[in-house]
Amino acid sequence: MKYRKLGASDLNVSEISLGSWLTYGVGVEKESATACLNRAFELGINLIDTANVYGRGAAETFLGEALAGRKRDSYVLATKVFFPMSDSDKGLSRAQIEKQLDASLKRLKTDFVDLYQCHRYDTATPLDETMEALTSAVKSGKTRYIGFSEWSPKNIEDAIALPKVERFVSSQPQYSLLWRQPEAKVIPLCAKNGISQIVWSPLAQGVLTGKYDPDAPPPPGSRATSEAMGNFIGRWMTKPVLQAVQKLKPLAKEAGLTLGQFALAWVLREPNVASAIVGASRPSQLDENAAASGAKVDPALFAKAETILAQALPPL
Repeated sequence: MKYRKLGASDLNVSEISLGSWLTYGVGVEKESATACLNRAFELGINLIDTANVYGRGAAETFLGEALAGRKRDSYVLATKVFFPMSDSDKGLSRAQIEKQLDASLKRLKTDFVDLYQCHRYDTATPLDETMEALTSAVKSGKTRYIGFSEWSPKNIEDAIALPKVERFVSSQPQYSLLWRQPEAKVIPLCAKNGISQIVWSPLAQGVLTGKYDPDAPPPPGSRATSEAMGNFIGRWMTKPVLQAVQKLKPLAKEAGLTLGQFALAWVLREPNVASAIVGASRPSQLDENAAASGAKVDPALFAKAETILAQALPPL
């Protein structure tokens, strides 16, 4: 496993990280989830990403129990705040950040998280209030660093412009061969300001593993067939996209990788990406994904893949 520095922080994070969205505490049984977490550590994965809203606290509760026996400095723990935890508990107000951070720490059974992230931008709360609350969270020692997820370039610029507040070190956008939107503005802006990307859905919910046959129903047990985990995969489950993905397999083979490893290596070709978050319901999935770390691929193969997919995707 290779490691990269996370923005302007002193954190070194594994190029492949383990996420818990739609999986732990929700769509994956506890025994399987624990096996995945244990295997992640064996493979050198040190960044564990979660959020308070994942299973309305269930993912954090699982991780708190599963991580209890491990040295706190042996892993990097990241969680998030924004989405509703109840009818009245939501957003990025000072009161909510204080309340939700304390609740997350209690569920995670820890005194601090390494990274506390704004899960989205809160248009209902003044940005200076949010940033001052996050700054207080760092000063209190409850989080070491702060980040954001899916903020617009203007949101990011406005935060950077505020004086005397804590600086963001991470951005968590969706980014993959099938979703390249951050390349236009977010990645260049962040690279200039000491902010790294920790990307989610680098395999497009598993579509970029090539396991979905364009001429057959999704295989039983796959994310596309899961009521708990398949809500977000629909945009990629079109015949043109699935056909194009199948055309990438010879390119991956030429690189000496599986298609999933090829897709992860493509994300990691970007220097501003510190880590690619993967989900796993079986330890074997992590074995395959972790092998993408440090992979050397001819840029010409990536260029061919980009061209093939661009022809199948609708314009943004």
